[in-house]
Amino acid sequence: MAGSITFVVITGLSGAGKSYAIKCFEDMGFFCVDNLPTTLIPTFADLVGRSDHTRVALGVDVREGEYLTHLLDTLGELRGRGHSVEVLFLEASEEALVRRYRETRRRHPLAPEGNVVDGIRAERKALSTMREVADRIVDTSALTVHQLKDLLIEMYVAPGRRTGLTISLVSFGFKHGVPFDADLVFDVRFLANPHFVEGLRPLDGRDPRVREFILSHEESRELLRRLQDFLGFVLPAYQREGKAYLTVAIGCTGGRHRSVALVEELKGFLEGLGLAANVIHRDMERE
Repeated sequence: MAGSITFVVITGLSGAGKSYAIKCFEDMGFFCVDNLPTTLIPTFADLVGRSDHTRVALGVDVREGEYLTHLLDTLGELRGRGHSVEVLFLEASEEALVRRYRETRRRHPLAPEGNVVDGIRAERKALSTMREVADRIVDTSALTVHQLKDLLIEMYVAPGRRTGLTISLVSFGFKHGVPFDADLVFDVRFLANPHFVEGLRPLDGRDPRVREFILSHEESRELLRRLQDFLGFVLPAYQREGKAYLTVAIGCTGGRHRSVALVEELKGFLEGLGLAANVIHRDMERE
C-alpha cells in the first residue's frame, strides 16, 4: 500500500515564476517533476508512494494543451487515495509579464509568432478555471526572486512557526490597484501623510522618523489599536474554521509611507501573539 504523499501542484501564467518556484521547492526538499503529463500523475503517485519521498512538487502549465479537465480529475483521484493535494497558482500583472518577456527575449507559448500581450491574455483566459480552484494564489508582479523564495519557505517549510493559519500583511498604494488576493482591506488614506513633509518624503514607512511622525497623531494610534483589537478577535475565529491563508492589505495613496508603517506595527503585534506574518511591501519602491 502506497504511503500518503503531500503534493503541491505549481501552475499559473508563463513568466510568473513557475520554473524558479520549482527550484525553490527542490531546495526545500521536495521531489520535483516539471511538465509531467497529467494522465501519468496517478501512476507516478503509486511509484513515489513506494519510495522514501513524502513531499512532491509538480509543475504544470498551459503548454500541455487540453490538460485542465484531466488535471482536475487527477487531483480528485489523488485526494480520494488519501493524499494531500494543494494547487499553487502563480500570476503577475500584464505589465510585469510583458517586461519579463522583453528582458529575456523569450517567446510566449501561446503566441510563438504573434503579440506577447495576446498570448498573455489567451493564457489567462485558458487558466481561469484553474485559478478558481487554486488553494493559494501568489502575485509575483512586485516580488524579487529572493522575496518569492522567502514567501515559499514561509508557506511550506516552517509550519511549526504558524498555528494553522498563514498570515500575509501587504502594504499597497490605491493608485496602483488593490491586491487581488486580499481577504481584508483597510484604507488609511485619512491619516496624516508624511509625503507632504519635505524631510520625510524620500523615506519609507520603515524609517523611525516616518513611524514617529505617523504615530504622533492620535488618529493613527487609535486606528492601530482598533486594528489590533480586530485582528485579535478574528484570527482565532478564522483558525477554528480551518482557514489556511489570510491576507490583510493596508492601503494608502502611494504605498510608501503610512501603509508600510502600519504593516510593520501589525507584524510586531502578531509576533507578540506568537504568530508569524509574511510581510510584502508591494508598492514601496514604485513612483
